[in-house]
Amino acid sequence: MAAQSQPTSEQLLERILSSLSDDKAEDVVQIDLRGKTSIGDYMVLASGRSTRQVAAMSEKLMDRLKHEFGINCKVEGKDTGDWVLIDTGDVIVHLFRPEVREFYQLEKMWMPAGAAPAPAAPAAED
Repeated sequence: MAAQSQPTSEQLLERILSSLSDDKAEDVVQIDLRGKTSIGDYMVLASGRSTRQVAAMSEKLMDRLKHEFGINCKVEGKDTGDWVLIDTGDVIVHLFRPEVREFYQLEKMWMPAGAAPAPAAPAAED
């Protein structure tokens, strides 16, 4: 894709998933938010093995999105690396250390009652 092109939320989601896969993110889950909230179209949750990996994944993701799409993401928590929130506009990304993710259990908050979160599909699913 050419830099500065406005991606669809699906293109953005695909690039986020491929970036996380490239950086060896674990337990990647995507949640479709369309029709549930106006905060975004998708939410992606993923874990890193350490604070260093979580911070590095977030930094690389933001760099890739800026380079490829001209998107300056809003980010919270990158300095501590326990839980990093990246807001791309259409896709909200949460990167956690496993213990922090287990404590907050965001998947349960956004999934319908009784539903289990589906693992994220490979980046090129179309």
